[in-house]
Amino acid sequence: MNIAFIPVRCGSKSIPFKNIKDFCGKPLVYWNLLALENSKNIDEIYVATDCKEIKEVVESLEFKKVKVYDRDAINANDTSSTESVMLEFIDKNNFKDEDLFFLVQATSPLTQTIDFDNALNQLVDNDFDSLLTCTRVKKFFWNEDGTTINYDYKNRPRRQDFDGELVENGAFYINNIKNIKKYQNRLSGKISIYEMDEFKSVDIDEEDDWQIAEKVMTKYILR
Repeated sequence: MNIAFIPVRCGSKSIPFKNIKDFCGKPLVYWNLLALENSKNIDEIYVATDCKEIKEVVESLEFKKVKVYDRDAINANDTSSTESVMLEFIDKNNFKDEDLFFLVQATSPLTQTIDFDNALNQLVDNDFDSLLTCTRVKKFFWNEDGTTINYDYKNRPRRQDFDGELVENGAFYINNIKNIKKYQNRLSGKISIYEMDEFKSVDIDEEDDWQIAEKVMTKYILR
């Protein structure tokens, strides 16, 4: 079985109730739920929240695969790690060791069904243990001591000849239940990187991110 898990809280310092705030005509959390609902590979979807308002919005969407999980208050505060609520949820359910667990971030609304499906195929077909999503960034990085990290400034490459760097974008992660319980982490073992298009890697944390993400969503997804 393949399980998707989206942790969302009431509290948000930068954008109050951002997970259910209107984003391109729908609550923000809707977009990942839609992409997961449309995947034939995802069997169950859980939204983990401590928030009555979020719960009501999610239930009103009436997705067939989606259930709300009432997360414990101790794992829903500003200092709680994502791993803590993942492990709480897993401990309270009787999943099989081989079941795959998709940890999905609601604030990455441009992730599409094809991303979840292709990432799963990449993980399974190549016998990896876990997977994370990344974006390729073609930027030149420096250390604080004035030394370069990823290029030779004396021989500056052209953009088309420069591989750039892979940056974790946090859109989603995949691992199996056994590994998560054993290592207490979303990633473990032989890790695969699923490279996403740069435009899909918008992560909404601030108001400016919101405006940019809506424009990108309109240009690439809702056209």
